[in-house]
Amino acid sequence: MAPVPWWRGASVYQVYVRSFCDGNGDGQGDFAGLTSKLDYIKSLGVDAVWLSPIHPSPNRDWGYDVCDYDGVHPDYGTLKDFAALLDAAHARGLKVLLDEVLAHTSDEHAWFAASRDGDVGKRDWYVWADPQDDGTVPNNWLSVFGGPAWSYQPARRQYYHHKFLRQQPKLNWMKAEAREAALAVLDTWLKRGVDGFRLDVANAFLHDTKLTDNPPIPAAQRGAPEWSAAANMQRHLNDSNREENRAVLDVIRRRVDAFDRRFVFGEFSEEFERSGCYLPPESGLHAGYNFALLLATDAAAIRAHLETLAQFPDHWPCIAFSNHDVIRTATRFGPGSAKAMLALLCALRGTILLYQGEELGLPEVDLRRDQLKDPVGDLYYPLFKGRDGCRTPMPWDAAAPGLGFTSGAPWLPPGSDHAALAVSSQERDPDSALAFTRKWLGARNAHPALRSGTLTLLAGDALAFVREAGSEKIVCVFNLGEDGVRFDLPGPARALELGTGEARLVGSALALGPGSAWFGAL
Repeated sequence: MAPVPWWRGASVYQVYVRSFCDGNGDGQGDFAGLTSKLDYIKSLGVDAVWLSPIHPSPNRDWGYDVCDYDGVHPDYGTLKDFAALLDAAHARGLKVLLDEVLAHTSDEHAWFAASRDGDVGKRDWYVWADPQDDGTVPNNWLSVFGGPAWSYQPARRQYYHHKFLRQQPKLNWMKAEAREAALAVLDTWLKRGVDGFRLDVANAFLHDTKLTDNPPIPAAQRGAPEWSAAANMQRHLNDSNREENRAVLDVIRRRVDAFDRRFVFGEFSEEFERSGCYLPPESGLHAGYNFALLLATDAAAIRAHLETLAQFPDHWPCIAFSNHDVIRTATRFGPGSAKAMLALLCALRGTILLYQGEELGLPEVDLRRDQLKDPVGDLYYPLFKGRDGCRTPMPWDAAAPGLGFTSGAPWLPPGSDHAALAVSSQERDPDSALAFTRKWLGARNAHPALRSGTLTLLAGDALAFVREAGSEKIVCVFNLGEDGVRFDLPGPARALELGTGEARLVGSALALGPGSAWFGAL
């Protein structure tokens, strides 16, 4: 019988490198700072660390616009510094995963310059199209970050396609040579010893070569999400999310599988089923996640996604409530929700993704417009202030300048209310969110039902499910609302000391207060 892959049920800690720890006082997080905090990460009980993009970048989209896949950003250190970080992590039993952005590059990448300037070998490495007769864009495709998904380049007298910023041209995966160059990036870093990858927008590798318009979402079917951005008013069926994308995911996974004990998972931003998010590991990526839980604000949305996952039992999901792109969990679900949401994260089936500071229960930081670095915040301010509020520096020491993140001027200001939640304060508090996280990650590793078991949803007024592996069955019950609820257990259960908030068991009936969680062995 084949051994269970290390990533099934693993917990992965996401580090947004620029905001984690500054080792040289320049206000930017770096490899040296991260290396100095590996013991802290190990103490959480996680299995792996996922690093936000580490490659050189003009930082138009803060690393998600790569201009050199072979190197590392000078703000973070050198390749030698990265190798030292990798060795130090491995010495502690931590895997290291890189965030690879292969669906597009920076417009400052040498590949794009060659394609723009007429290099015959790379002419079609990007998605180029002629303007319409009146000079307007080739079709109706819209950019996620606002406006047409095309920018004119006079050097070629053509438009190039970009799903995001105009500085992020779409790499043409339909071109065999371009695809192979992208896949070779994975080979390079796997040979350097990394343990796998998180693939950015894994739904966006392919496009319709006929450049067919995207269909509109009828006005009567539009809700707040559709009206929140122009790009949301059309279904992205032709600029990305092609059904053929599934075959590409299989190619990528096989490339990674050529190396022992590696892991590749993907982020899917749209059209989840169509683009391959829910494929099983043997025919897609090893795992995938999408924005259903990242945007959830109540138990109903979480239940709906768990019901969707139940339709794909062979798929192995990644589970994330928080990351570098969305409002922090503690803010989305409200005051007093942090521990219940941490327990829920650790109780769900899949590989869990814990974003830096989530273990501290950090809330979103409200920044002024002049403090914003994110181009999305600049575009939609003040209705949406972008993603900087979840990217502020990690608070290490409540008494230190910059909360211990840096001895210099931090690239983003620390949260004023994060001092009380700093690691230095929570390390001394046995009732802290940090202590609760460590307790729960230890429990997840100790209980096969929680790490690798099945998940069966239960009906009722609370969000509840049973995790089961072998003879072990654990019932997990959550009240994420503002009012108390009553829930009838599916049978006699022995309470496990893993819960939070007010929960009272009378016979087989639970009375749960707001923001509470209860666990029992059936």
